[in-house]
Amino acid sequence: MGLFAAHAAIVSREFGLPAIVGTGNATRILKPGQQVTISCIGGDVGVVYSGEAEVAVEDIDLSTVPETRTKVMLNLADPGAASRWWRLPSDGVGLTRMEFVIANTIKVHPMALVRFAELEDATVKAEIERLTEGYSDKRDYFVEHLAQGLARIAAVHFPRPVIVRMSDFKTNEYAGLVGGAAFEPEEENPMLGFRGASRYYSERYRAGFALECRAIRHLRETMGFSNVAIMIPFCRTPKEADRVIETLREEGLARGRDGLELYMMCEIPSNVVLAGEFARRFYGFSIGSNDLTQLTLGIDRDSELLAGQFDARDPAVEWMIRRTVEEAHRAGAKVGLCGQAPSDDPEFARFLVECGIDSISVTPDSFIAVKNHVASAERTRSKGDPKQETGA
Repeated sequence: MGLFAAHAAIVSREFGLPAIVGTGNATRILKPGQQVTISCIGGDVGVVYSGEAEVAVEDIDLSTVPETRTKVMLNLADPGAASRWWRLPSDGVGLTRMEFVIANTIKVHPMALVRFAELEDATVKAEIERLTEGYSDKRDYFVEHLAQGLARIAAVHFPRPVIVRMSDFKTNEYAGLVGGAAFEPEEENPMLGFRGASRYYSERYRAGFALECRAIRHLRETMGFSNVAIMIPFCRTPKEADRVIETLREEGLARGRDGLELYMMCEIPSNVVLAGEFARRFYGFSIGSNDLTQLTLGIDRDSELLAGQFDARDPAVEWMIRRTVEEAHRAGAKVGLCGQAPSDDPEFARFLVECGIDSISVTPDSFIAVKNHVASAERTRSKGDPKQETGA
């Protein structure tokens, strides 16, 4: 699944629209004007039916949504869809993907704005000139548009927490931005390459990361959204964590300053093995179940050939999750999980509750189902543990 296919799946969920990606043969089988019905109720595998199906609409009384000790938060990417979900009684936003605003609103590689004068492609320069019209400093175009996009999500949930993940494009995805090809290396395996934390302190992207940090500071300090926290993705080692934390400090985003909370994605086996070390550096973790499953089982999550073996319920993955929660709590850090698995599988939500996870973050269309799954799991857990009844 490529960048835009992955984006289509996530954004469609936020808009409440069914979407199937990676079909392989849809363009050969379906004909122009043909009426079909797409069904995504089966979880990971969608079905396309010929003709127009009859559907039933269910109205949900939000006052009946159960309260839970485990926080249930939302995954949001598209600022334009954020206002659709303000009525949901969520505990905030557990994952906001910065790269969606960059790809869909800004469209320009940040280094192409920093080093605009060095660009040699006249067509690219003309496109950047068009997009940044009215900005004497092209870097301001990036900062303002990123802050404004993220603000639309932060405003809907204020004062509840909104955790913004710093950019997590892979090199081939960065290269697809306007002007990006001039600044990105070609990699054999971008999924395991120059991505996440390793970019932020590298001279290849350090100035681009500074623009991301300026946008976060503008969002928190100028626009007043102090509920915004930061999350660092794909951080491989504690040493790398220290370098990123120092880079953030240099950009005015020191952990704890004005209440700033700093989280880390837990998605690499080294994050689990050294969870105690990482927990001393971050306020908490958000387990990225897709990458953690991929790297624990050695399965490319985008491979159609191996899709049947990609399972977050695999005992090895569950061991990773359980250990992360235990080690993080031992060090005084919080742990959440962001992913689709709890909404597709009630038993997985039950497993997370049994582990004692602090929060689960899901797509908005899954929120009610997951809230009910969690409430049921907590009731079962309380019956088996008398201390749960008293909140001990």
